[in-house]
Amino acid sequence: MVPSGPKRFHGIYTATICPMAASGAIDEAALAAHLVHAVGADGIVGVLINGHAGENFLLTRAEKKRVVEIARAEIGDRAILVCGINAESSLAAADHARDAEAAGADVLLVFPPFSWTLSQDATMALNHHRHVAAASKLPLMLYQAGVGTHEMAYNEATLSALVRLPNVVGIKEGSWETARYEANRRLVQRIAPHVAVMASGDEHLLTCMALGSEGSLVSLAVLVPDLIVALDRAIAASDLATARRINDRIYPLATAIYGMAPGVLANARLKACLKLLGRLDSALVRPPVGPLSADEIARLEAALLAAGLQPVEKPRGCSIAPSLPASSGALP
Repeated sequence: MVPSGPKRFHGIYTATICPMAASGAIDEAALAAHLVHAVGADGIVGVLINGHAGENFLLTRAEKKRVVEIARAEIGDRAILVCGINAESSLAAADHARDAEAAGADVLLVFPPFSWTLSQDATMALNHHRHVAAASKLPLMLYQAGVGTHEMAYNEATLSALVRLPNVVGIKEGSWETARYEANRRLVQRIAPHVAVMASGDEHLLTCMALGSEGSLVSLAVLVPDLIVALDRAIAASDLATARRINDRIYPLATAIYGMAPGVLANARLKACLKLLGRLDSALVRPPVGPLSADEIARLEAALLAAGLQPVEKPRGCSIAPSLPASSGALP
């Protein structure tokens, strides 16, 4: 559900995870409950489903559509549904866009294919986004990848071309470097001021929001939505002292999940935290991500406590290792 007005896409969105059953299939009941919780905090305007946190790179086309259907049924009447489109092929991305619109998404967020880490140019990026735009009438958001992702991170020429495309309404800005964030924000404000630049680097929210932001699409909001919203409001009120106090609670959790190598374990860490908090029965993720070590779990527990969250006692004999059994036969 998209409100009216020029700032209708502004605000804080929760980038959700995708719970998995022991069989490797999506746990639809757990997903429905997770989505309801994801928009339960005051100030959360919507969700990003089928994002990286939602394991979009490991879901089938049918599964991605099903995630949107469940989100529409559970929260579509009170939240903006942003659906991630992540496919190596532009033709496949167009198919996924059609599916998302048919299933009830409100906005499409187009991720750069992982293969672009090696090489891409403005022509490729434009062609990819034009295929998606031609397949759906929904508004588009862009994804600005981190500076460490090489060619996946759009340079000035490519970003300039993309923000001028029709129907582009926002950018999930995840440069993961504040200098690049500021340069990109200034660029977009100069050539496409109607496009919302949304600070979405979980470790750098305070700095980026202080530089200016129209919102955020962050997976950290599955754990501390109230803190993310409070930080945004404190910055908007020019209350830096309060913003710093809030950031002191957010920062240890952000670094424990996103700042530790390898970064690919961020999804597993999020699920482990949700399980530690009693919000998720299973922390399973799909292969090839392996189980978290005992040291990693201990670090996450400490970070949750630093954020003011109290882990529940783990049931005896219950592992929170987030890997699927090798014999599950689940297909990505």
